[in-house]
Amino acid sequence: MKVGILGCGTLGRALALGLRADAAVSHIFATTRGGRDALQDLPGVTVSQDNRELVRACDVIVLCVKPFQVEDVVREIALELRAGQVLVSIAASIATAQLRAWSQDRCPVVRAMPNTPCRVDEGMTVIASDGVADAHLGIAQALFKALGRTVLLEERLLDAATAISGCGPAYAYLIIEALSDAGVRLGLPRKTALLLAAQTMLGSAKMVLESETHPAALKDDVTTPAGCTIDALLVLENGKLRSTIMRAAIAAAERSATLGRAQPAPAFADDGT
Repeated sequence: MKVGILGCGTLGRALALGLRADAAVSHIFATTRGGRDALQDLPGVTVSQDNRELVRACDVIVLCVKPFQVEDVVREIALELRAGQVLVSIAASIATAQLRAWSQDRCPVVRAMPNTPCRVDEGMTVIASDGVADAHLGIAQALFKALGRTVLLEERLLDAATAISGCGPAYAYLIIEALSDAGVRLGLPRKTALLLAAQTMLGSAKMVLESETHPAALKDDVTTPAGCTIDALLVLENGKLRSTIMRAAIAAAERSATLGRAQPAPAFADDGT
């Protein structure tokens, strides 16, 4: 199977790097806006600036451009699409109906929302199941299962999934950074503090997934009476950590729902300020 990554942004690169280890993928094609891309030096990857050429060469095309760019790009490649291909869009907020209209319904369309840990084969990808044939869902699932876990959801829930798993790595990195900074404040070397924080987050997530135990119960296992953990939890509760994280995710979901209509902000105001 030849896979095309149309748009080499952060997530596009993560997907390309992750898919290189998938035995079912014989070659990866990728497009970039211009200049040299780090993917160009990797075996099994062809990088160009020609979107149409990529589409002609591939069996599966993964659309990795920004939501405000999707319509122009899909219209650009529409006449190159053919029935035997599958177009997979990872753009937030762009509905399947829009994608089908812009592509003139020339091939099956699947919406998916992966995240950047796909680069280390620990990704989480949500795939919209509405109106998609099992065969095409199977292609998308096989593609992303090579990069981590997948789950099927109704398309109406993709904005919520974007806020949790799509944006979620950023929340986790912020917590890891904060724990690492605390370690340095307490006298630990930076490298050691970062290792302790990151491995603890990794191990905790693995405990939740493999034990299938509610996080609250796992938290109680760590929290001994009159111990140091309960004092730390009291500080977190006073800081409204849980409420803040919930509100942050809700804000991300609300923003995700508008991205298809949004235009990028200019780098500078018109008056130069």
